[in-house]
Amino acid sequence: MTEQRTAISGRVGYGAGLGVLLALASLSLGPAPAAAQSEGSAAGLALDGRAADGVGGSDAGGSSPPPGLVAAPADAGGSAAAQGAAGLGIGAGLSIKQVFATGIEETPVLDGDVLGDSAWAAARPTTGFRQTAPDEGQPASERTEVRIAYTSDTIYIGVVCYDRDPSSIIVTDSRRDSSLRDSDSFLVILDTFSDRQNGFVFGTSPAGQEYDGQVINEGGGRGGGFRSSGSGGFSRGSAGGFNLNWDGAWQVRTRVSDIGWSAEFAIPLRTVRYPARELQSWGVNFQRNIRRRNETVYWAPLPRQYNLYRLSMAGQLSGLRVPAERAANLQMTPYVVGELVTRDAAPDRGPVLLGDAGGDLKYSVTSGLTLDATYNTDFAQVEVDDQQINLDRFNLFFPEKRPFFLENAGAFSVNAASASGRNLGQTELFFSRRIGIDDTGAQIPITAGARLSGKVFDTVTVGVLNMQTEAPAAGGAGNNFTVTRLRQDLPNRSSIGGLFINRQATGPQALATDYNRTYALDGRWGIGQNGLVQGFIGGTQTPGREGRDHALSLSGAYSSQMWRLSTGYQENGEDFNPEVGYLRRPGGFRKYDLAINNRSRPDGFLKFQELTPHATFSRIWNLNGAMETTYIHTHFTGEFEDSSSVGIAYDTRSERVFQSFTVSGLTIPASRYDWSEVSSSFYYNRSAPVSAGVRAVARGSFGGHNVTLRPTVQARYGETLNLSLSYSRNDIDLPSGTTVTNLTSIRAGYNFSPRMFFQTLVQHNDSARLWSVNFRVGWLQDANTGLFLVYNETQGLYDGLEDPHDYIPAGAGRSLILKYSYLFDVLDH
Repeated sequence: MTEQRTAISGRVGYGAGLGVLLALASLSLGPAPAAAQSEGSAAGLALDGRAADGVGGSDAGGSSPPPGLVAAPADAGGSAAAQGAAGLGIGAGLSIKQVFATGIEETPVLDGDVLGDSAWAAARPTTGFRQTAPDEGQPASERTEVRIAYTSDTIYIGVVCYDRDPSSIIVTDSRRDSSLRDSDSFLVILDTFSDRQNGFVFGTSPAGQEYDGQVINEGGGRGGGFRSSGSGGFSRGSAGGFNLNWDGAWQVRTRVSDIGWSAEFAIPLRTVRYPARELQSWGVNFQRNIRRRNETVYWAPLPRQYNLYRLSMAGQLSGLRVPAERAANLQMTPYVVGELVTRDAAPDRGPVLLGDAGGDLKYSVTSGLTLDATYNTDFAQVEVDDQQINLDRFNLFFPEKRPFFLENAGAFSVNAASASGRNLGQTELFFSRRIGIDDTGAQIPITAGARLSGKVFDTVTVGVLNMQTEAPAAGGAGNNFTVTRLRQDLPNRSSIGGLFINRQATGPQALATDYNRTYALDGRWGIGQNGLVQGFIGGTQTPGREGRDHALSLSGAYSSQMWRLSTGYQENGEDFNPEVGYLRRPGGFRKYDLAINNRSRPDGFLKFQELTPHATFSRIWNLNGAMETTYIHTHFTGEFEDSSSVGIAYDTRSERVFQSFTVSGLTIPASRYDWSEVSSSFYYNRSAPVSAGVRAVARGSFGGHNVTLRPTVQARYGETLNLSLSYSRNDIDLPSGTTVTNLTSIRAGYNFSPRMFFQTLVQHNDSARLWSVNFRVGWLQDANTGLFLVYNETQGLYDGLEDPHDYIPAGAGRSLILKYSYLFDVLDH
């Protein structure tokens, strides 16, 4: 990955960034407008103008509120029609399901036994789940009951998943935040501000797994469509979407019995954000997966093109009251770390013992706004990057995995989505891996930083981040990074916002011209329930680059149950240079793309459960009007009833290469190249004890050809032991020569419990001429803190004719790390 570093004046520095943080914090402590303070505020309690269905005691989902709960008067926000009249509506006439929370004095015993605990007696169950797959719109094949209760500081969710054949329940993993897609599971999403765009997800499986994350903009540019919820994932820079690395402090316990399985969630109110008023009304939906049928059911029904993240179609949680005086929340997470390290570049030097300490602080400025601070930040426990082989001339993308940057990343997300979903011209305005990681992947120490993020009013989101890094070990200046984001939510999934990013060099070696700035305005406009237009316009400021430094993107999409149509245009100037962002294709371009997707449910055709054929077209020109890339992709995929899948694709591609480059040591001269490729894939039932798959590709490649083979094998023993082997072989034959690349990855994990595990990742990459091993043991406590033991080793490869010491990759050597962190809830009495 390459990156140009041209720098910053030093006038908008560290102090200024912290000044902005403090100013916003003091502003938020002032009195809120009357509309925000009122319990009947339409912004916080809006039901989108839709008629309300009652809490469900029957399969149809309707009944009266539970005994002892008095419905709020219309002027206090209790009337769905009154709330929707002035709220963030999507139009009147649609139905919305409603569930009521019950205040309780006796707290449930958290052991997974819902039906046997008298604390749940006052909470009437809601049910009436409907299938999205396989039989869209039909009642769930198994009954599910959900009860919601609360005390002054905690919301409790009791779930009973009835199952006529409990012996057929499937669980594939129990480690925190591992995918729930291939297991029997239950998830809940809470839209605490009822903005119909953002929310918190909590989930579990019968093994008691803890799964949580944040949803931003209904799951990103695709609006939550054509993607499975509960499958995990990372936010990709400014793209937002679903942020799996948000880790809240909460608990869940489960129990498997002869009626099926049940779960009890205990979510402290301080773990989530919500409006500053006593009476709360939140968006809510529930999802259950019945794995052996490949069945997905929702409480608030969703058509096939959407998933749990589709908050604009969620139901409503009413009757929840919080203390009039906001409960203060102050959490401190100190850590200590010790490391024993050797480096192959210094073979005569013995092992070096290092030690360090630091910590994080979290303070709820208001119930909707959080201040996070960090000192001497350490990420020793984070899993290493998966290695990749670059078969093109553009930068590789490695996702952010560090929890501090991924938590609340949605506050900084910008509406930028490719219509085709491909990364041919990928542009990220803010990419947090630019902070504290250099181009080789090595860490640059972070001295300190702070982030203020959340809602200042019901429909206004702010994000301010300021981080200070030390000078790199090789010499040079340190850097200060400031990121400021403001977004105003509008009706029907719409919003408008702005972004400012500043990097400036600091320290004795800093130059006045060593800085970089990025500016952007963005917005999204929901059209009806299925249409969405979004985009941004921005620019950068870099000393010495005075040409066209703008960027703009505009895309539109329409999603129905069977069809998704999208198109978009993007343009980057040749001097557009977001140094705290990511450019896959620097130097400027214009891009147009178009995509069409179909999602159909055949009846009895070769036992397919779903067919998803799709096609995309992308063309990129340079700023002189010359075509650089044309890509036409056609793909037919199908999923069988057991979740096995098959696919076949035919693509054509044209590339105009203006400067020669190398692929695995072979030179690609400047010229125009045209070729086609055929690929096929098959993956067997992912939840089976042993599963396998393979993808094969035969393509032309820059005047020659390339054959790629990628087999994978997975095996598991219950939810405790998971093994996987993946292999990628590229047989490359070009006019300048031939070569073969091999990339092998072996993963193994064993879960002693949902909070104690070990994992290992071994990678062998002969293209990069290295192999590596990462071994981690984790004993987790609240919010993913705890004890971690990590072993890393990286060595260079040689062909037997070389002296092994002639090739030493950067960072080669061994390290053994022991880290312990603990979450102190300072104000919890």
